[in-house]
Order: sequence, then structure tokens, then C-alpha cells
Amino acid sequence: MSDCTGTLHPRAREGLRLFNKGEYFEAHEALEDAWNAEEGDTKKLYRGVLQIAVVYLHITRGNYDGALKVYDRSQKWLNGLPEVCKGIHVCELLNDAKIIVTEIQRLGKDGIAKFDLSLLKPIHWKESKHIYACDRCGFEMHEKNCKVTCHNCGNRFDCSDLNIYFD
Repeated sequence: MSDCTGTLHPRAREGLRLFNKGEYFEAHEALEDAWNAEEGDTKKLYRGVLQIAVVYLHITRGNYDGALKVYDRSQKWLNGLPEVCKGIHVCELLNDAKIIVTEIQRLGKDGIAKFDLSLLKPIHWKESKHIYACDRCGFEMHEKNCKVTCHNCGNRFDCSDLNIYFD
């Protein structure tokens, strides 16, 4: 059974933001923190995404062999995951990475400096809403416009007051 539903680890969210800003080394570091905190498919997802970040980093540094080696490694973690896992569009990421690797292979080791960096695409992701449990009665709470309400007992709070991570 896949554990690809639910919310992203906070460090994974940060890693995705950094990845999409082109800060691949920093993205790797944040995703590594998330990867070390998880198990199952979520662990595979974070590990695979961080390795794609390393592929992109190697390309930006002109490291042909490193890019190909880490790309091959990333495939074992990402292949077999659902098309969307934890809101991350895995299938799209795999396709984008394949296009990039095909291009660097076409350019060859001596031509990697000519790689068009605009081919490095961002990761598309959309996170599902948090699920809150009422601390008074245990029922699921519902969020609307940053107001979280328990329809069973009426307990309410404003989501902007939260300073901890709910899963």
C-alpha cells in the first residue's frame, strides 16, 4: 500500500521551493533531512527527488559523468511510484529528467558546457490540505478560509495561530 497521500514534510516543502529556485545543492540538503525522517514510498520519493536535484547540480557544474550516474540511481527510487505522490507530479519529473539526460548524452562529455539550462524544469507539486483532529473530541476538523472548525463539538481555531506541523 502506498503512503503517497497526506502532507509533505516541512523540509521537503522547503527543498521543493529551493529546487524550483535553481538552488539544487540547498534543495538536496533540505530533502535529505525529510528523507531521513520518513519511511516507505515517502522515503523513496524524497530520495529520488533529491537525486534529481543532484543531477541538475552536476549539469550546472559541467559534471557529465556525475549527472549520468546519479540519474541512473534516481530511477530506482522514483520508478514505481504513483504519477502523483504527496502532491509531487512524479511522472512529469521523470519525463523532464529523461529529456535532460537525453540532451546531455547527445552533447557528450565534451559538449556539456553547451547545455541549455532553460531545459531544467521546476517540479510541479500541489499539497493537499492538512487534516486536523479536534483536541477536545477527536473528530476530524474542517478548514475553510484559515478557520478550522470541529463540526461535532464546535471547537475552532485560526490556522495562522499554528506554529507546529500537523500530519
